Amino acid sequence: MIPIVAVPINAANPACAVPPAPTLQPVPLALYIHWPWCVRKCPYCDFNSHEISPPRSRRFAAPSPQGAKQHLGRPGVLLSAPQEALYLDALIADLEAALPTIWGRPIVSVFIGGGTPSLMSGATVDALLTALRMRLPLLPGAEITLEANPGTVEAERFKAYRDAGVNRLSLGIQSFEDGKLAALGRIHSGAEAHRAIEIAQAHFERINLDLMVALPEQALAEARRDIEAALATGVSHLSAYHLTLEPNTAFAHAPPPLPDDDLAADMLEMVAETLVAVGFEHYETSAFARAGQRCAHNLNYWQFGDYLGIGAGAHSKISPPPFAPLTGDSNMLASLDFRGASVANTVGIAPSGACRAGLGRPCANATVFREARPRHPKDYLADPVTRHWQPVAQQDLPGEFMMNALRLTDGVPISFFSERTGLPLSVIEKSALAGRRAGLLEVTDARLRPTALGRRFLNRLIGLFLGA
Repeated sequence: MIPIVAVPINAANPACAVPPAPTLQPVPLALYIHWPWCVRKCPYCDFNSHEISPPRSRRFAAPSPQGAKQHLGRPGVLLSAPQEALYLDALIADLEAALPTIWGRPIVSVFIGGGTPSLMSGATVDALLTALRMRLPLLPGAEITLEANPGTVEAERFKAYRDAGVNRLSLGIQSFEDGKLAALGRIHSGAEAHRAIEIAQAHFERINLDLMVALPEQALAEARRDIEAALATGVSHLSAYHLTLEPNTAFAHAPPPLPDDDLAADMLEMVAETLVAVGFEHYETSAFARAGQRCAHNLNYWQFGDYLGIGAGAHSKISPPPFAPLTGDSNMLASLDFRGASVANTVGIAPSGACRAGLGRPCANATVFREARPRHPKDYLADPVTRHWQPVAQQDLPGEFMMNALRLTDGVPISFFSERTGLPLSVIEKSALAGRRAGLLEVTDARLRPTALGRRFLNRLIGLFLGA
């Protein structure tokens, strides 16, 4: 029998089962900051990124041969200083407006993504992180990552990022092959990718390289060369993604010739075998790391932690504080003042007659809320402070949780499900049993994790929990 402990049913509210001896653990909170501009939109990109209009911007200077290692990139564009300052002000106002929903909660990690955040000046990153530290507690040694494009690299700017507090850099390499980079619409060359890594290593100990496989007309040997080139740099974290044709992208409208499914699968298998053979841990579907070098920010996503997103198009997922009374109102978070809330001073507080699922959260109401900022920078700048929180329907929570947790090779502690959804384990018992019987899922009294077969047929495994 599947080793999930049966849970008692509350007689007053049979729909609300209570996990045995629940141990309340705070949900970690991360911060995502979005920079929406880039030099040029890549044809495969469906992220919220917008090309900077040259007439309203200043250009990168072309690198001189003797200074090539210090300043990379083709003639591109940077946001003007007044525009950059305007966006910085909007980010700070956005953060200020969100404070009542997260007051007093420590930030476990920060990720500055885009777009191309490496277009920002060092002064802007410094002002941004200073504003954050003045308003929210960062855990000591918190991971602070900034994404960078190899075509927008400057040594002085990287040094300024490090001085500002950025301690991890993620470089969007994609490939080291010039032909493949051209096919992807990237603004850098293979040589520039290598030089960008050298500059990054002069300033950062923790570096991730993003790579892609199944590129247009890519052969297995070419994919292998990219992985070997990445390994030769000595970085401690690699992300290898399968190129997909996303709706509303240039590639979706005019698809390039891509490897067939069998060849693409061979490439992914080759990537995993090559990296694991040299000591990398394949800890998530697309992520590989040396021991102790996993990405804390992404782990928080995959473990269904909370995150606040600020900036154009940024998304947030927030759980109310433990034992906070819920009203079911979609604007609940905006209407409640959570400052000073803690387990110590709110134990036992709940709406009259509310069922608390052993976690102090009313079962009849949402326990997770989501929100998205306006996507277009113009719309965001016009109103960076108004938020419209929407509760996640409880029938959707099991699928959302598993869609993240089952990407992890080691899965998650089974206690995370109740702690981070507010739901009892009984709601997923049938699905978990089906996954185990199909050989897709391993279930113990401590963890839920996909089997090797489950990792290979991940969509099928996740599908068992949709609508659970």
